[in-house]
Amino acid sequence: MGSKASINSVELAYEDHGIGIPLFFLHAFPLNRGMWERQISALLDEQRYRVVAPDWRGFGESSLYGNLSTMETFADDLAGLMDHLGMQQAVLCGLSMGGYAVFAFLRKYPHRVGGLILADTRPGADTEEARANRENVARIAEQQGTDAIADLQLPRLISDYTRTHSPEVEIQVRQLIGAANPLGIAAASRGMALRADSTDLLSGISCPTLVIVGEHDALTPPDVARAYAEQIPGARFAVIPQAGHLSNLEHPQAFLEVVQNFLRTAF
Repeated sequence: MGSKASINSVELAYEDHGIGIPLFFLHAFPLNRGMWERQISALLDEQRYRVVAPDWRGFGESSLYGNLSTMETFADDLAGLMDHLGMQQAVLCGLSMGGYAVFAFLRKYPHRVGGLILADTRPGADTEEARANRENVARIAEQQGTDAIADLQLPRLISDYTRTHSPEVEIQVRQLIGAANPLGIAAASRGMALRADSTDLLSGISCPTLVIVGEHDALTPPDVARAYAEQIPGARFAVIPQAGHLSNLEHPQAFLEVVQNFLRTAF
């Protein structure tokens, strides 16, 4: 059972467990903090980390305010939650949209970033085509609800290998999407379309950084991830075999081992 805090006009739901190095897990679109269960439980067993996983506004058990959730809004929510929890700095692990929020946070609050794990995400802004698709997704969410969003998104979120060999992952992702507020999905989809290009931040990143990507990620392919990782001084890079865009759900053990190795050696 999670906790809730009033942050920036919304009730943010979150998990907060353990003591040690503050570590945030920031979920993908259009899922919620439940996508991180396997990684959180394993890391808590090490008794080295204070692990926090929020639901973004409009997702999971968090409330929604307004009809636009920008990545800067998410960054402000994250900073507010850190304040609420008495944390000045933390290691941030963001996957996909969680990574977009991390880039916005890095621009606004660079002194509060102690380390970065960027998974299946990219620093670049949307193309015109991608922005049009975000609006399409927003309208489908508003008009048809979460089932239609799951039908639309699932083929792009997980690999064919996962669908064939781990059908339970598809069921789990569908359940996570079903827990979202359709208006929250729309607000975040429009917010992602407006996000800034953060490529200019890469060369100035000075904290320990790990870039992770699924081998079959169709949305942020490995060559894109490798190219931006090479622009971050000292960044480590890892490919998760046979995984698509939701690499931590599709191959949780491989994802965990990469993260554990990074955390143990960098902190």
